[in-house]
Amino acid sequence: MKVKIKGVREVAVAGEFIKLDSLLKLSDIANTGGMAKILIQNGEVYVNGKICTERGRKIRPGDFVRYNREIIAVTAADDG
Repeated sequence: MKVKIKGVREVAVAGEFIKLDSLLKLSDIANTGGMAKILIQNGEVYVNGKICTERGRKIRPGDFVRYNREIIAVTAADDG
């Protein structure tokens, strides 16, 4: 069975990294931290193609996060 991907959405983060649960909230995949925690602990979130169950995982620019059919490409925020 093929899964159609909606497309890649870029999310810019300030600083060196963002925690996975915070990224899910920032990108509107999860409405709350509790919802993000459940999605991550249930093995529904992939980081760079691998299931990630660590909600505090550091996500850095260049990483890709996938949930369901949504892909988030993490980029660095402009400093200027």
